[in-house]
Amino acid sequence: MNPRYVNPESLTKPSGYNNGVAYGPGGTVVFLAGQIGWDATGRITSDKFDEQFDQALANLLAVVAEAGGRPESIGKLTIYVIDRAEYIAARKQVGAHYRRRMGRHFPAMTLVEVRALLEEGARVEIEGLAWL
Repeated sequence: MNPRYVNPESLTKPSGYNNGVAYGPGGTVVFLAGQIGWDATGRITSDKFDEQFDQALANLLAVVAEAGGRPESIGKLTIYVIDRAEYIAARKQVGAHYRRRMGRHFPAMTLVEVRALLEEGARVEIEGLAWL
């Protein structure tokens, strides 16, 4: 089974990885690479946690859409944050962004606090698995 690489033009061009890798037939599993709050030029769009979360989720959903899926296709999300307290403080805004993009679909989720993320200025990274 050959993989199909999923790299939406709306995201910054990946280097050394792909934004998504889909495997089929008979249903397709899409492995979604971690997305951060940057735009197509690779610039972090905000220093605010909730706005970075919103952009990271939008980027992840762009990969799902490019693969042929919808928000409901996502079965698992892992959210990495560099400051648990910052996440908790922004939970209300994060929830509003989440519901605007995902509706009432709540896949299996894990939240992990990490010491740092690779990209300077990134406060949150979201990865996942989707089934199409």
